Amino acid sequence: MKDNDCIFCKIAAGDIPATKVYEDDVVVAFKDLNPMMPVHTLIIPKEHYDNIADDIPDATLAHLMRTVGTVADAQGVRETGFRIIANTGADACQSVGHVHIHVLGGAPMNDGDPSLS
Repeated sequence: MKDNDCIFCKIAAGDIPATKVYEDDVVVAFKDLNPMMPVHTLIIPKEHYDNIADDIPDATLAHLMRTVGTVADAQGVRETGFRIIANTGADACQSVGHVHIHVLGGAPMNDGDPSLS
């Protein structure tokens, strides 16, 4: 399923350019346009789901999460450490209504930094 008004669906379809870090048949990972850290990559499923609490098939959700390690390797943060975040809903600052995982790293993080939410 694709949402024609969704910017992430358009990126997944190749209609909007993005700096891709990884892509396969199920997911696309690309650099965030407004990075909060030196490494700030988003991983999205190619199919549209509103958020992480949506009715995502188990295989798709598992694949999305397994891709985190691949992206961490590609971005050079697996050894030094990284954080993953899945904002869900307006109160959690989810700015695009398409499930996405943030992979953040590349520098030490302040554990209580609200800008990383």
